[in-house]
Amino acid sequence: MANLVIVESPTKVGAIKKYLGSNYKVVASKGHLRDLPKSTLGVDIENGFEPHYINIRGKGDLIKEIKKEAKNAKKVFLATDPDREGEAIAWHLANVLGIPVEKTLRVSFNEITPTVVKASIKEPRNIDMNLVNAQQTRRLFDRIVGYKISPLLWKTVKSGLSAGRVQSVATRILVERENEIAAFVPVEYWTIEAELQNAEGKNFTVRFFGDENGKVKLSSENDANAVLNAINKGKFTVKSVKRADKQKLPAPPFITSTLQQEASYKLGFQSARTMRVAQELYEGINVGSEYGGVQGLITYMRTDSLRISDDAQSAAREFIVEKYGEEYAPKTPRKYKAGKGAQDAHEAIRPSKVELTPSLIKKALTPDQYKLYKLIWERFVASQMQSAKLNTVTADFVNNGYIFRASGYTVAFPGYMTVYEATEEVKAHSDEVAIVKDIRIPALSDGEVLNMLSVAPEQHYTEAPPRYTEASLIKFLEEKGIGRPSTYTPIITTILARNYVHREGKALVPTQLGILTTKLMEENFADVVDYKFTANMETDLDKIEAGELECVDVLADFWKDFKVDLAKAEEKIGSEDIKIPVEETDIICDKCGATMVVRMGKFGKFAACPNFPKCRNTKPLTPPEEQSVEENKESKKEIIADFKCEKCGSDMVLRSSRFGSFYACSKYPTCKFIKPITKEIDVPCPKCAGKVLTKYGKKKTVFYSCENYPKCDFSSWDMPTAESCPDCGKMLFRKKGKDLLICADKDCGYKRAVEPIKESEE
Repeated sequence: MANLVIVESPTKVGAIKKYLGSNYKVVASKGHLRDLPKSTLGVDIENGFEPHYINIRGKGDLIKEIKKEAKNAKKVFLATDPDREGEAIAWHLANVLGIPVEKTLRVSFNEITPTVVKASIKEPRNIDMNLVNAQQTRRLFDRIVGYKISPLLWKTVKSGLSAGRVQSVATRILVERENEIAAFVPVEYWTIEAELQNAEGKNFTVRFFGDENGKVKLSSENDANAVLNAINKGKFTVKSVKRADKQKLPAPPFITSTLQQEASYKLGFQSARTMRVAQELYEGINVGSEYGGVQGLITYMRTDSLRISDDAQSAAREFIVEKYGEEYAPKTPRKYKAGKGAQDAHEAIRPSKVELTPSLIKKALTPDQYKLYKLIWERFVASQMQSAKLNTVTADFVNNGYIFRASGYTVAFPGYMTVYEATEEVKAHSDEVAIVKDIRIPALSDGEVLNMLSVAPEQHYTEAPPRYTEASLIKFLEEKGIGRPSTYTPIITTILARNYVHREGKALVPTQLGILTTKLMEENFADVVDYKFTANMETDLDKIEAGELECVDVLADFWKDFKVDLAKAEEKIGSEDIKIPVEETDIICDKCGATMVVRMGKFGKFAACPNFPKCRNTKPLTPPEEQSVEENKESKKEIIADFKCEKCGSDMVLRSSRFGSFYACSKYPTCKFIKPITKEIDVPCPKCAGKVLTKYGKKKTVFYSCENYPKCDFSSWDMPTAESCPDCGKMLFRKKGKDLLICADKDCGYKRAVEPIKESEE
């Protein structure tokens, strides 16, 4: 009789089964098996906030299969993910299987490697009910907020809207930034640079700093001219040259938020893409028999801890000494302190085996996997290396009472910078004060007179604060204590899906709907969108996890004030009829003559006739991303991609077929490698969990397939959506050529009419 191990993701099954051998059978729950019902609140507020859980529709067969396997097993190990959500899934599994909490065998894997998996199985524990209660409190809190506020928004603004505890706060953050930008008034300022030359004929550049009393800001052309007139009459002399040696510490290893931020800055990844690829690296990849076969390449990627195990630090030190030399390894291992409120449940994100360098296993990884693994590997190794040593210099020059300055540094010993330099460090070296890397100032003596070869004044204007990107929003949420590592990506995904926010390039911009909803929330439910209140709720969840607070007490304390706000809001906003402001364009509808308005579709903004549905005319607002093949032929110029052929390294050029445009190797037919031009849609593959589906072709030839092809062979002419069937829980598809949503399960038979797809969304 074999032991049964139940994990969450099917992609873990193969690796864990291989590590444990024939005495163990491994199956996947594919996430939650039970949840609150969608049709009702599912929380008995009057009786201690008792939740009413039901089996998720569509998982009946899976539950029967797991029950059968558990009945025939010698022992049942609950090996769901090592976080609150995973603990809750394990608890739900125990309930489904009828296993008392005190008899559960709970195991968790911080990394999917043979050593860790085998060691964890040998030391199972009971389900931690404090962790479960923390997750339940979040779930019940979010359910109460969403199900009580959302119907008010349906009555007042638009059906289908939802209010969420953290998503409403995130939208408010973006709305407030938009208001700052709208209210911003540019302020003029000037800079002056001069090129100087010493007696030996060596040139260098200096920048205006101020006067003998300190830094001075040049606010107008008159201010700049006053300085120019003065220095043209005088001489530049050396006031002081200060040289110093400084040490520069490496950045700590990644946590979830910093990984998402750095992957955005350096790789251009959206947070969902980062977490999807990180999940793949964690769950296991076949790197080849010579490197250990299938194994997880990184530790668990949802963490806010900076802790590193002693074994990992020892392995990193050995690698650094062997690869770079003894001088690159610090005398004592580096330890980093996590920020306030960090749970410290897991290690920081690091490679499972530091000796598996990115270049060594590159052939086994997809391009995205390689890029992200390289980023994680380099950051971790650098975090365990010796500090960099910099020679800094600050030289001041005086002319008629005005001070000009040159400052910068040269690298005396690169240390960790040999491997990695964080984005924030790079930014700090190229900011407004003109700190120059590898600065070369000639030998100078105090009082030495210099020749001025040229002087260049320049006018500038202060800029409005930038819109948030995913990276900067996650950073803000982390700094304010809003959300946790597992929630950052779902927050952003939700506000985009609800059309409270849309993307403009990398920027997240609130829509009119988002602005209006935020206004209603601030006026009627100030606590729900208050930064401090939301952060305090996260602190309370941490205290529940630590056993210091009870779930019921936290919910009751919230409900006491919330029900008062709810009653007032029902009287106030239920009677209002609020229209979402419409943004007009300067485009005239060529079918009915009306002025077209801006609408949002799945693929961005488009112009639509305001007389919809009588007039269904639409027009794109943005030009196509790529030049058409026809235009390309007319210009007789090939469009060359900014990437090379993955097979032979030659240029890739734009080609076309009846299924749309694609890139092909320029060496065709010698090399037949092609790369489709695809559009990602933020929908998980219904066949293999976690893979983003990709849209191919154009117009009537559009079809959808899994990004993981050929490992996953899913494809469909019907468009997958992020919506679940209300009857059976399976995915809904938009029927090709029809304004109809249908259930993936043909036996279910659910269907619903929807608005037609706009031309700009084709």
